[in-house]
Amino acid sequence: MRIGVPKEIKNHEYRVGLTPASVRELSAHGHEVWVQAGAGAAIGLADEQYQAAGAQIAGAANDIFAHADMIVKVKEPQPQECRMLRPGQILYTYLHLAPDPEQTRALVESGAVCIAYETITGPGGGLPLLAPMSEVAGRMSVQAGAHYLEIAHGGRGVLLGGVPGVAPGHVAVIGAGVVGTHALQMALGLGARVTVLDKNVDRLRQLDLVFGNRITTLYSTAQSIEDAVLDADLVIGGVLVPGAAAPKLVTRSHISRMKKGAVVVDVAIDQGGCFETSHATTHAEPVYGVDGVVHYCVANMPGAVARTSTFALNNATIGHALALADKGWKAALQDDVHLRRGLNVCQGKVTYEAVARDLGYPYVDAATLLG
Repeated sequence: MRIGVPKEIKNHEYRVGLTPASVRELSAHGHEVWVQAGAGAAIGLADEQYQAAGAQIAGAANDIFAHADMIVKVKEPQPQECRMLRPGQILYTYLHLAPDPEQTRALVESGAVCIAYETITGPGGGLPLLAPMSEVAGRMSVQAGAHYLEIAHGGRGVLLGGVPGVAPGHVAVIGAGVVGTHALQMALGLGARVTVLDKNVDRLRQLDLVFGNRITTLYSTAQSIEDAVLDADLVIGGVLVPGAAAPKLVTRSHISRMKKGAVVVDVAIDQGGCFETSHATTHAEPVYGVDGVVHYCVANMPGAVARTSTFALNNATIGHALALADKGWKAALQDDVHLRRGLNVCQGKVTYEAVARDLGYPYVDAATLLG
């Protein structure tokens, strides 16, 4: 199979779909890999390293899209990339379709076979291709929040760890999954007071066993969310409904009553966000204010630490990339129900139920397209 890796073009996105090590794996399986010139240059992955691993270098993205059987990316295709996709071509990347009707329509019209990292499942029921970026984003969320709590950046001038004789800042983490767990670890490391909210009591019990009275765990209700948010200096939104739009758990009314200069970081923004006042921002313009509360809603947070993110992501994605290349998409999806759950759009049909429901498309079971 011929595999193409275009350079990412989303604002301040420097990650790359394949590392030279991943190229070497695919080349060893007899596949032809084409990488766009400069695709990894920003994170120290030179074209010469790709060539040494067995890749060919292409000068322009249209050459990659025109000749590749499978496109491997990091972020969702931008409009000009969607226009270059063709029927039957495999697209293997993050998609986050539920809050993005324009991208969904473009992918449906392309006829491509679109496999989303974020809905591929694992044997334990988790989301192993989403997990590494959730780990990065969870850790970054506290780092970003601490920065914007500084008064020069619009915050209320709170040091999360406090100092002797002065109380630490309060961090409320909504969602106790991968994002929330890594956020609370960072917040604890800075010395903050941490409250974690989730509806999964078993998960709260696990966190309590690990962290004990260093954190407060609360069952997530409208009341407990309101109480935690209004008391917090920093609120991290780490809620995920796989493949679907995130629920709006923090309302505009909550935001209007928060402490002035408090910060919210919406890690769920790729799925539409879990704050009613959220809208996606970029690394170039990461924050905005609503009712005196600083909102950080960057849709590709891990792109800020692109080298770490690229290597972490490739560790998770290369196995399925090899399966798709070795077997072809139909056989690979027939053989692996977890990979099959990554199929979101295929040959003009929406094959992920939550996306179809949220965006009003007929749902087509992926199994019916596999022959």
